Amino acid sequence: MADSISMKKLVTRLLLVVVAMFVFGFALVPIYDVMCQAFGINGKTAGQYEGSQTVDTSRQVRVQFLSTNSADMSWDFYPKSDELTANPGAVNEMIFIAHNPTDRPMSAQAVPSIAPSSAAAYFHKTECFCFTQQVLQPGQRIEMPVRFIVDRDMPKDVKHLTLSYTLFDITARHPPVAVNTGG
Repeated sequence: MADSISMKKLVTRLLLVVVAMFVFGFALVPIYDVMCQAFGINGKTAGQYEGSQTVDTSRQVRVQFLSTNSADMSWDFYPKSDELTANPGAVNEMIFIAHNPTDRPMSAQAVPSIAPSSAAAYFHKTECFCFTQQVLQPGQRIEMPVRFIVDRDMPKDVKHLTLSYTLFDITARHPPVAVNTGG
């Protein structure tokens, strides 16, 4: 009888631990966002922007572009230019080049970051190759645009932003389909 009661208590406690772990798993994303905001780290961009603004021609912000590959990524990946000057409220565009020099189809995902992180909320991407996975066939080269608006409400002391992308090989998780180019 005592063994039966202690077994029920053990099973109940284990079920509570499983439920708590499940709830914690769902809570990780909001907790991560709050922690990043509180500590000013991981300058994630504000995401897609649906609004429109008038252009502030009296002010200019220098936007620098950086690109890096993760350790296992073999693609060539770079912006067409290292920087541009943007007026807050204006739509801007930069083209990034990606080239798959391997002999196999590959999938990739770009992860953006903005510095300083305090300005990330004022950087609105209206179109970005980072919103989707990129699939390149062997030897294929593509141009990938990023269109963005620097918000007019960005603090006036911010005169320089850096938009950086890290390109990750996700082929193992999202295998691409090879395209038959033979006739």
